[in-house]
Amino acid sequence: MSTQSLTSAAVINSQELLKHWQGHRGLTRKMIEAFPEDKLFSYSIGGMRPFSDLVYEFLGMAVPGVKGIATGNWQKWADAEKVSTKADLLALWDQATAEINEIWETIPPHRFAEETVAFGQWPGTGISFIFYFIDNEIHHRGQSYVYLRSLGIEPPAFWDRH
Repeated sequence: MSTQSLTSAAVINSQELLKHWQGHRGLTRKMIEAFPEDKLFSYSIGGMRPFSDLVYEFLGMAVPGVKGIATGNWQKWADAEKVSTKADLLALWDQATAEINEIWETIPPHRFAEETVAFGQWPGTGISFIFYFIDNEIHHRGQSYVYLRSLGIEPPAFWDRH
């Protein structure tokens, strides 16, 4: 096989990318479940935001971001609806998961590589935004590992994305 054919071969397809992202989202869901109800919305260390606020950030960019990638119509990014119970937060998470799966199927293949401006301010491609959504979630989920450990709670294994 020539170097040319290796460099032009797809390494991952869109369904594999969605599965990878949803694996991360599944682990984040396990982190939400692991939090005590009385700490999820208030616990913080060193001035970092409570985990619920981080989850609102993930929710605020995921579905609007996938819609933007699919359609080229980027609605202004904003935090997700605020709720006051873990059950309600998990319900929002599950709703977003279903919406991501539904919208994903409508993304034209060219939109992954197409240059655009997300939320009216960040230039990039569809794939670069998806990588950002994943990276941002991993980064902030790391904060939640610190929170849980400081509360004496063993967090879910970071590699368990099933």
